[in-house]
Amino acid sequence: MKCIAIDDEPLALELISGYIQKTPHLEFVAAFTNPFDAMSFLLKTPVDMVFIDINMPELSGIELLKALPVLPKIIFTTAYSEYGAESYELNAVDYLMKPIKYDRFLKGVNKVADFSSSKKEDSSVAADTEKKRESVLIKSGSKTYKIATDDIYYIEAAGNYMTFYTVKTKIMTLLPMTDILKMLPAKEFIRIHKSYIISLKHIEIIEKGMVVINKKQIPVGITYREQFSGIIKNK
Repeated sequence: MKCIAIDDEPLALELISGYIQKTPHLEFVAAFTNPFDAMSFLLKTPVDMVFIDINMPELSGIELLKALPVLPKIIFTTAYSEYGAESYELNAVDYLMKPIKYDRFLKGVNKVADFSSSKKEDSSVAADTEKKRESVLIKSGSKTYKIATDDIYYIEAAGNYMTFYTVKTKIMTLLPMTDILKMLPAKEFIRIHKSYIISLKHIEIIEKGMVVINKKQIPVGITYREQFSGIIKNK
């Protein structure tokens, strides 16, 4: 991780800079005693982490960071505990009280590493989940809707139109029922009536000749009862 240090006290700045340079997974980029120079640098050069003092003349560490359009990971280094609450409003990863020992410095750095790792894992899980969610594209008028198959309760025929009843809304289309059946996962959807295709996962109640999905009573046609009963028994 690329790091810079900002502190108006030269000795404190030297200490933090030395800690950065001796830590294997950190790359020391620059150090600043003047907060305005640091801000100018950060506006032009992206870094991963900033170690910054809070109580500096003319421009505090908190004021400096609030002026940045994009914030890196932040670890505050300060001799004053009263700024703690305000610093965490900037999502600071840690708040190190001076004098700072290396083991405490390392603990703060590891929090950044853990946070980054967690964010990557969350993004990866979300991406995998999205990939696994099957969907269909349904044209309705001049618009085309992408519908997750998990969100479909049932589909009802009315004249030349088919209506998709979903978790969020209902969508009408001129697609024929045979085409819709081909689009949907066969293990999850079944036709139970000349006018209805249903999602097996959303069935709430099964009665003689009828199912209930999302409080809607849907008839099971005589032609489809044997097939439907066989599928339900194997579930």
